[in-house]
Amino acid sequence: MASPAGILVLAAQRELRRALFDTFDHDGHFIVHSARDAAHAGILLEGRPALALIVVVFDGDGREAMAAIEALRTFPSCASAPMIAVLDDEAMLKPVVLPAGVADWLYASQIEHELLARWQRLHRTQARTPATGESGEGDYRFAFDEVDNEWLIVDPARGRIVEFSPALSRNSGLADHELRGRGLQDILAFADVTAEQVIAEGSRRWYPARRRSVRGVDGGEASARPIRHAGRDAVALVFRSDRAGARAEVALTLLTRIFGSGSGDEGMAEAARLLFEEMGLDYVAVWSARQDDGGAPVQLVQHWRGEEPAWPGPHLQSSLRLVLGGQAMLHQSDAARLAQVDPLLGQLGLAGFAGWPLQDERRTVLGALLVGSRQPLPALAIMQPVLRCAAARFAHALELRHTREQGRAEGLLDALTGLPNRLLFNDRLDTVIREANRTGESFALLFVDLDRFKTINDTLGHAVGDQVLLTTTQRLRGSVRASDTVARYAGDEFVVILRHIVKNEDVLRIAEKIVQVMGAPLRIDDGTELQVTASIGVSFFPDDAPDAETLLKHADEAMYAAKSLGRNNYQIFEGRAEQSQQQNLALKSGLRHAEHKGELRVFYQPQVDAKSEDIVGMEALVRWEHPELGFIGPGFFIPLAEETGLIVSIGEWVLRTACRHAQEWERRFGLRLRLGVNLSAVQLMQPNLLEVVAAALDESGLEASLLEMEVTESISIKAAPNLVENLQGLHRLGCRIAIDDFGTGAASLDYLRKLPADRIKIDQSFVRNIGVDPDDEAIVRATIEMAHRLKRGVVAEGVETEQHMEFLRANHCDELQGYLFCRPMPQPAFEKLLLERQRLLAGVSGTAA
Repeated sequence: MASPAGILVLAAQRELRRALFDTFDHDGHFIVHSARDAAHAGILLEGRPALALIVVVFDGDGREAMAAIEALRTFPSCASAPMIAVLDDEAMLKPVVLPAGVADWLYASQIEHELLARWQRLHRTQARTPATGESGEGDYRFAFDEVDNEWLIVDPARGRIVEFSPALSRNSGLADHELRGRGLQDILAFADVTAEQVIAEGSRRWYPARRRSVRGVDGGEASARPIRHAGRDAVALVFRSDRAGARAEVALTLLTRIFGSGSGDEGMAEAARLLFEEMGLDYVAVWSARQDDGGAPVQLVQHWRGEEPAWPGPHLQSSLRLVLGGQAMLHQSDAARLAQVDPLLGQLGLAGFAGWPLQDERRTVLGALLVGSRQPLPALAIMQPVLRCAAARFAHALELRHTREQGRAEGLLDALTGLPNRLLFNDRLDTVIREANRTGESFALLFVDLDRFKTINDTLGHAVGDQVLLTTTQRLRGSVRASDTVARYAGDEFVVILRHIVKNEDVLRIAEKIVQVMGAPLRIDDGTELQVTASIGVSFFPDDAPDAETLLKHADEAMYAAKSLGRNNYQIFEGRAEQSQQQNLALKSGLRHAEHKGELRVFYQPQVDAKSEDIVGMEALVRWEHPELGFIGPGFFIPLAEETGLIVSIGEWVLRTACRHAQEWERRFGLRLRLGVNLSAVQLMQPNLLEVVAAALDESGLEASLLEMEVTESISIKAAPNLVENLQGLHRLGCRIAIDDFGTGAASLDYLRKLPADRIKIDQSFVRNIGVDPDDEAIVRATIEMAHRLKRGVVAEGVETEQHMEFLRANHCDELQGYLFCRPMPQPAFEKLLLERQRLLAGVSGTAA
């Protein structure tokens, strides 16, 4: 009576579904698909052959069952299958009207005793003999198709595996030699009985079991039955994994859990975790990218089962770009060939990979779902519908997320200025703090208060006051990047979050810029000019406070300090003098021993060619990993090092360490990457600087032409008497010279004229205002043109957005450096990036050959 095609049970009530399933299952019909409605049935039956039977439960007035039958008949596997209807017992009191195509019916109370008899009567002429080997050599195979082909054949005399299904190998990740000829106990372990007992009994009972896999073991259940194989008696065992990637009914349960995982970012994270764990994947990532805002894609969730690689930026992930362009990708086992064009797949070593665009009902791409596995992906009949449904779940979450943001903004924007109000600002500040805690970045908070604004309101009226607030809004927005936040906190108080801070001096320049911009005359509607100034307080995360409330409090205190000093200026928060002095003393003491204790780290940030985006160099950046405070930003400890004189020994250590790493990479990869190392003002005045650099080159073996010494433009030529001589001496050694932070000092042309500079680095404070401040754009454009006329190369720092890159390319900037391509990375991670680059280039050249 069993059929290779299978039986579909369709019932909205779980109890009836279970009763129907158990009835067929107990009789040995293992091809039983159990669904609660037609949509779920469609997922289970995708790619399946024609069914042998459909059982549909009619409850209530039967309308839902009628609609379900119509839907089922559109599925190829259901088009011609006979159908049995199960009626609710209450229908005994009503006339029974069944649709055409229903061959038989019974009441729910008759399932246990009558269902199989009806099934036998219906299919008596089509009944098949169970696979006992009498009907031929291939009979044993069809009996296991219902469990996704996870079966194996055992020689009962020796207990050895003589044959197995491709699905068993695929789902377990075990190769042919790891399965064929092995003892059954090496592959299947039973909870309550031995493998020998299962083989000897040969019954169709299901035993709890664990199947070996490359990940350890997979839980599930197994049954055995006697068959004939190759003319001999044998035992066939079927394994039903509890992993969603192996069984459709488990996958359906997974989808139910995914869709029930809740809303919001937490629900999205839980849904991604379920997909990652239950499908046995090694990589899952969910990206958000809206076509209308032009920003770079943002990774919302990521799970990776392995060591942390050097994650390439989204701009370098060609597969991500394709999916965000609306193209679905599904490579069950050949993802390795994509590594030539996508470095991420090569770094992760994925064999199976899929990418699904997250689209709304208008087919607008909202993001991307990427999944991968070191082993081939599960059967496509399961993987495709799971991916499609999971993608729909994530797309819905992204659309809801965007809608909520819009809805919240409508209620949380200041009615006059259109800026975020206090509630929305507090929410954003909490979000920025969470992200900074995760990434280890710093940011600054500015508290901006208009000076004597109450007088303007009282004397000139609220209409004029409103004009002042609107002008203030425009001036603040024009002073910061699009990625920064400006909000109206209360009345004439504004707050600004400046993100991605590398040096505290950058924040101070912006604060000074706001003071100057705010001081410009303001003309009101009647032609009167007003002079409205602002007092600004600045606090830094995490140096001044680890939480939002304290950070705001400190910025507010600094703002009142600015007012007490005459207004129209900015002040940085300073703790109590005694407390600050004690902290500085403790940090200075710790810094003296940091090198000896191995607490200093050298990080590397790639510099890429603006046209090809290929890595051409790297800048060495020092970090201090304090045993109690964690990573301390260089903007905080470098001034302490300069103040104590420790900058000389720290600078030498960084130089030696970076040269050693660079030479090792050059020996292994031969990529001719330029190494940039910063020189402080104190180091540049050292009479033995040339000897120190020469010794570092000799010890490491690094070619002098690959070392570029960076000197900041803020160092005065007059204040550093040995500056010109030392730089000329370095040039004679064969080293290159770069002028760092170009454009922020007062002697840019003087530097270019007097110093032997090969390259200039445009300061990030100008680059990040591309698209925001036309004046800064003009400065960047003029700097590139001037440097090229003087035969100097140009590197732009702080490149964070596609807009930055396109502007710099259009204006012929030579090289780019910034978060758009890569964050500063520790030595092991950077080495992995170079290894992947070498492998990628080798693959491309091999293909070309």
